[in-house]
Amino acid sequence: MPREKLPQYLLQPRENGNKSSKTDDLGSLRLNICYTEDCVFPSEYYAPLRNLLLKSSDIQPISASAAYILCEVCRDKYDAVLPLVRLLLHHHKLVPFVAAVAELDLKDTQEANTIFRGNSLATRCVDEMMKIVGKHYLKVTLKPVIDEICESPKPCEIDPIKLREGDNVETNMENLRYYVDKVFREIVRSSISCPTLMCDVFYSLRHLAAKRFPNDPHVQYSAVSSFVFLRFFAVAVVSPHTFHLRPHHPDAQTSRTLTLISKAIQTLGSWGSLTKSKLSSFKETFMCEFFKTFQEEKFTESVKKFLDDVSSTESKEPSGLKMYKRAQGRTRIGKKNFKKRWFCLTSREFTYHKQQDKEPIFTIPIKNILAVEKLDESSFNKKNMFQVLHGEKPLYIQANNCVEASEWIEALCRVTRCNQKRLSFYHPSAFLNGNWLCCKATVENTVGCARCTADVPADTQIEIDGDRETERIYSLFTINMSKLQKLEEACGSIAVYQGPRKEPDDYSNFTIEDSVATFHTLKQIIDTVEKLNESHEKYQKKRSSSAEYGSDSSPLIDDKSYQKNIVSSVFVLRFT
Repeated sequence: MPREKLPQYLLQPRENGNKSSKTDDLGSLRLNICYTEDCVFPSEYYAPLRNLLLKSSDIQPISASAAYILCEVCRDKYDAVLPLVRLLLHHHKLVPFVAAVAELDLKDTQEANTIFRGNSLATRCVDEMMKIVGKHYLKVTLKPVIDEICESPKPCEIDPIKLREGDNVETNMENLRYYVDKVFREIVRSSISCPTLMCDVFYSLRHLAAKRFPNDPHVQYSAVSSFVFLRFFAVAVVSPHTFHLRPHHPDAQTSRTLTLISKAIQTLGSWGSLTKSKLSSFKETFMCEFFKTFQEEKFTESVKKFLDDVSSTESKEPSGLKMYKRAQGRTRIGKKNFKKRWFCLTSREFTYHKQQDKEPIFTIPIKNILAVEKLDESSFNKKNMFQVLHGEKPLYIQANNCVEASEWIEALCRVTRCNQKRLSFYHPSAFLNGNWLCCKATVENTVGCARCTADVPADTQIEIDGDRETERIYSLFTINMSKLQKLEEACGSIAVYQGPRKEPDDYSNFTIEDSVATFHTLKQIIDTVEKLNESHEKYQKKRSSSAEYGSDSSPLIDDKSYQKNIVSSVFVLRFT
């Protein structure tokens, strides 16, 4: 693989207001640099291991699958979860795997109020998924209000112990309430922008939670809120620089304000928790007093509606628009038979109907929409027209007025922002009488002649190298080969002697639900890794014999540590 360029960070003195910094008071920077070399082979080399991992969600029980075993044998689960999630995401296998491990997680959950609160494999997979696919969602939802808080900060400290001289607790509480209201309002209005993959995962978690605790009407909401509020929005609020919402870590006062807002969002997101009995459970008395102002039904109803929108398959009303809109659509190109239709947009599909409240006559899944653009008036001599491109014949729609047309284009673009196959070019006119009216091209499926005005933003593009992620997983299996072999021996012992004959530490405290299925998977993993080992050894011998030691093709790294080549250095830079 070609060597990637390392990122460059230009170090400069931090802004210090009007104070002048002394040359000997600029501080120091401690760096811990790790160098990792990945040797990535052509895709066919990884097919056996990749297929073994991708079919994990089909294995019963899930604890006998290759993906689950990978995460169990690694000392630090994060090392395994990140490449695994990226690989499953790349091959559209993440949702069923998360559902399977979440169901296993729920078996050990005895109380509904502790659902998905620990750092299990299921919660870590969802965390990583949200970080990967939810970056742009966070940006369009939180960045404007976070910028306001950081750039025009208002004092918000309400802890009497931490109040500074001259602070007014009542004024600070009003400021904090203003920020919390604004952040909360942006979140509960953002469901239409929530990526489809996140909605699919939340729907699975909601269904599994309701099945596990059928007598608790609130658990279906807390199962989702524990992720989207506690692990996603609240974390992004308190650490905006980590999620690329701000370029730098905020100052101490702003950081304290964000912490208080984050606490408020966590509590508001715990739907149904704002009761008088639970207010007394707050550790801080000042937070208890603050939350008395939120004991209104509208807050819990807003949270409930938001959680319904991001985790239900039922049709929901797009924010800012009516549920159905009367418009005119073309059913066939070349015939001027425009008909009145009712349109409906949800976070999952775009449908149109002959009459209101009737079954749809045509459905376009949101994930299939490639572009939404205006249509030249000259195409059909009609105003306020736009087109929805979805892989088949374009859907041409005429709105009642220009405001409606703009609203529909904005809503459709917002809900399809994260679609990976969006077009970069389109035809602004229709294909009539054998040619495109805009560019006169005679081939109907030719590439568009104009750049899309709502092209997919760069930060919604998810670039995943499936082969590199599989190589990293192979390296993890190689490092933990001794654990895999001990686990294989333990499974054999259980199958033959009907009981474990070794201490749990001998096979990494792994709970074996089905010894036969687990043994079969382990044998496949070990055989597959050993075959890949042979390919790596052949490459290493060829590389060592043909390359000059110390050159770009053979850097100064000990070949014995090839399988996990890491060189760590710690040094201090002092600025003078």
